[in-house]
Amino acid sequence: MAKKNPTTKNVTEKIIGRLREQELLQDLIASKKSEFIAIYGRRRVGKTYLIKNIMDSLPCVFFHVTGLQKGSSKEQLEEFAKQIGTTFYQSPSIIPRERWRDAFEDLTQAINKIPKEKTVVLFFDEFPWMATPRSRLLPALELYWNRYWVFDKRIKLIICGSATSWIIENIINNKGGLHNRVTRTIQLKPFSLHETESFLKEHQIRLNHRQILDLYTVLGGVPLYWSFIRKGRSAQQSIDELCFQSDGPLVKEFGRLFASLFEDPKPYTDLIRIIAKHRYGVGQSELITQSKLPDGGNTVRRLHQLEEAGFITSLVPYGHKDKGIYYVIDDEYSLFYLRWIEPNLKIIAKKAINNGFWTSKSNQPAWKVWAGYAFESICYKHIDQIRQALNIDAGSIVGTWRYSPRAKENQDGTQIDLLFDRPDGAITICEIKCSDNLFAIDKVYSQDLLKKMEIFRRHTRTKKQLFLSMVTTGGLKPTMYSEEIVTNQVTLEDLFKEI
Repeated sequence: MAKKNPTTKNVTEKIIGRLREQELLQDLIASKKSEFIAIYGRRRVGKTYLIKNIMDSLPCVFFHVTGLQKGSSKEQLEEFAKQIGTTFYQSPSIIPRERWRDAFEDLTQAINKIPKEKTVVLFFDEFPWMATPRSRLLPALELYWNRYWVFDKRIKLIICGSATSWIIENIINNKGGLHNRVTRTIQLKPFSLHETESFLKEHQIRLNHRQILDLYTVLGGVPLYWSFIRKGRSAQQSIDELCFQSDGPLVKEFGRLFASLFEDPKPYTDLIRIIAKHRYGVGQSELITQSKLPDGGNTVRRLHQLEEAGFITSLVPYGHKDKGIYYVIDDEYSLFYLRWIEPNLKIIAKKAINNGFWTSKSNQPAWKVWAGYAFESICYKHIDQIRQALNIDAGSIVGTWRYSPRAKENQDGTQIDLLFDRPDGAITICEIKCSDNLFAIDKVYSQDLLKKMEIFRRHTRTKKQLFLSMVTTGGLKPTMYSEEIVTNQVTLEDLFKEI
């Protein structure tokens, strides 16, 4: 099969960005052996859209079955039979089976009727939903992959799901019959700022970078959420429409998200709520204590699952190795929902909020502070763009750092937003600031920055050269203080660049 360039017309008309994933998938489908591919990522991130549209552009037999949320084993098997009939026999359905082993036998028999030169792609979408309790789906998959499908070089099996922890535990890290059977894993991440801008342009929506950033602090890089944006509306008008009107598609999205991923979502949302209250994150031990959940081990497992699902990130302060782990919210929508939407749910439900509600809210100081916090999180997702703008070696270690003195210590604490420990004997410390205009460093702030660097040097005992860089939305206003202490800067324009 001829390899297709991911930038050819029939692909880029449908798929924005994802160039690496497109090329990789096309290589795997064109390979001369069987492939077992596991794809995971945050819900709504576009996994199904990517796979389906790539396969539509390739000359292959494409079997696509989707698990039914909260569907019974009988309903899952009925859907499976229906898709076998549609794909292989051009009929409404074949007779549904009662066991997955028999269903996979039907699928194998159907594949055997396909000409030997044809590639067959088996796409099991939302696979965790198919694996109902006592369904015996996994043992059946183990049997048919190990005994039949792995020996058929035409077969490319793609297992996909939004329940990331389930995919990782049961497919990628399977300790049974599927151990080491996955030939490739792909984690599909949310859009970058560059990909988001490309997505909007593809839909004839023209917004400047600051407007896109304001939306990104609410929507993150989730393609489905961006598909709700309508042409001719400002960022504030769109946020108002999506999040604060009774029929807004994102008003109740938070509950739907967690209900679709976890059988008992409450412990997970409880943890998210606690983390969201701490601007600079919360330590693991403190989080376990505050959660008041009965089992600390289970709480750690839930935290890992939330991280795998793309909602939180665990960080270890620079120089602490594996100690001092703390968590921050990594999902822009969840953070915005908890801070701004949820407190207004009752008046939203009563349709008591007028159009323009968010426009007035977004001019208040509380939003400016919150937007600065969100901008820091966005910067962490665009480390490569920041590294490139600062011309920092790719081998540098990226981290954050904070110092919290004990109650009896008469010392100042401090927080470093971002740093690069470089292999050339230097450390670049980045200060991140979100402002509507050029950011000016005055005498007081310059002294604070110098003090911050001194505290870092003293407590890390580093002998490396320290450089200070500014990451700002509006750029840095030249002053005598900025000229003295700032060695380089990154602007919002840099974050929009393609890497």
